[in-house]
Amino acid sequence: MNREKIEKAVSDLLVALGEDVHREGLRETPQRVARMYEELLSGTNEEPSKHLKFFTETSNSGVVVVKDIPVNSICEHHLLPFVGVAHIVCVPSDDKIIGLSKFARVVDCFAKRLQVQERLTGEIAKFIYENAKLDGVMVLVEAEHLCMTMRGIKAAGSRTKTAAFYGVFKEDLQKRSEAISLIEMGW
Repeated sequence: MNREKIEKAVSDLLVALGEDVHREGLRETPQRVARMYEELLSGTNEEPSKHLKFFTETSNSGVVVVKDIPVNSICEHHLLPFVGVAHIVCVPSDDKIIGLSKFARVVDCFAKRLQVQERLTGEIAKFIYENAKLDGVMVLVEAEHLCMTMRGIKAAGSRTKTAAFYGVFKEDLQKRSEAISLIEMGW
């Protein structure tokens, strides 16, 4: 990311909006916005595999559910945030498990990119499934999009839900339904 180019673009935008970029409240705004975008989009050049850590575990017959992982991303269509939660359900295999905090780190890595929710959900699920070599992965993301709630239709409180399924959750509808029930019933 080129901070100087972002600062100039923000300054030019403020001028185009009719603002005085030299007034006290706006003088440092281009620098603040550039730093903000560096932080919010820090996953753009980050390799998510650096977050994976595996442990040997012989009693891994069952499912692992990690709920309510915070999702904060930027919609690439309007450059406005969408915020919500991700839920991940996985079925471990090969006597190994993934460190639980790593699920949240992977979600954060993909969320800190210009995104659409549908792609974000699929990228998380595919990455975890392919890199953790699990028997199944299901990712559900539920988020509020500010581009929909504060502009345009102004549908305050509306939330969008997306899901991606791999392995046993793609192949077996009963297992998928059971996993969704675990999330919805607050288990």
